Amino acid sequence: MSNSPVRAQAKGAERVSAEGNSAVGEHGVSKRAKAANRKAAEPAKPVTGATGAAGTAKPVKAAEPRKATKTTKPAKATEPASSTKAAKPTKPAKPAKPAKPESRLAMVRRARRINRELAEVFPYAHPELDFRNPFELLVATVLSAQTTDLRVNQTTPALFAKYPTPEDLAAAVPEEVEELIRPTGFFRAKTKSIMGLAAALRDDFGGEVPGRLDDLVKLPGVGRKTAFVVLGNAFGVPGITVDTHFMRLARRWRWTESDDPVKIEAEIATIFPKSEWTMLSHRVIFHGRRICHARKPACGACPITHLCPSYGEGETDPEKARKLLKYEMGGLPGQRLDPPPGYPGRPAPPLGASEG
Repeated sequence: MSNSPVRAQAKGAERVSAEGNSAVGEHGVSKRAKAANRKAAEPAKPVTGATGAAGTAKPVKAAEPRKATKTTKPAKATEPASSTKAAKPTKPAKPAKPAKPESRLAMVRRARRINRELAEVFPYAHPELDFRNPFELLVATVLSAQTTDLRVNQTTPALFAKYPTPEDLAAAVPEEVEELIRPTGFFRAKTKSIMGLAAALRDDFGGEVPGRLDDLVKLPGVGRKTAFVVLGNAFGVPGITVDTHFMRLARRWRWTESDDPVKIEAEIATIFPKSEWTMLSHRVIFHGRRICHARKPACGACPITHLCPSYGEGETDPEKARKLLKYEMGGLPGQRLDPPPGYPGRPAPPLGASEG
């Protein structure tokens, strides 16, 4: 009987242990109490990691500063704030579409208008070689190669005074002729040409200059340009004189793209009526010598810039351009010692005198 209370107490303890096994540890201490004591003893961890195999949390490494990636670009400086949104960068402007090519009809109309306006600018246009008859004009034109009409005009008075006819010149002493025409340059070759044509006129044409193109071009030193000068100005036969000035302006004005004198002559002949050919030549050559120069055209003083597709190739400032004008357009003497009536400029000085 004395052991019953003890056994009862033991059984009660076993029941309590069996029923509350989840809350009591192996030493009879509550798991909750142990957990509370453990938490109080351990320092607080900033971050709880993943749970390990034994049920404890793994320590987490301290966060490292983020490294900049290789592709990270430095931040652009901020622009001052404005009331409107910043404009997006504009794309480069597309080049303007080229103008439509000029039609043949439009070019012809423009070319004829240039001729009409040049007629108003140079109503006094004329051949700029001094001559009294077809023979003198023929010889002077041959001598004008590679020199100026002014130099020829200053040279021929002495030549024609000594050799007034083809017969006289054909019988001359070559060395004496060379000395007379020396100022024109290439005097030996030119002496051979003018003495040869004088002999041909004497022998084949009775001492007279022929009035046909086919006959003229057979003479020594005479080409189509020289022939048309003589035909147009001594015989009244229309012709186009394609010299260096005419070639330059015909190309600048887009009348032609050729650089062959014969082809240019043929092309220009289809643009203008035949009755205009001789005076057209004078006007174009006048304009080329006085305003539309080879190296530096006086664009700023040109009266036909509104018709010129090459405007701007030369000096466009009006004051500077006016200083480039030559002969009567620049207030200087002309090329002829004996200019025709109506010429507005001063006569050219004789050989050896001042040309200012």
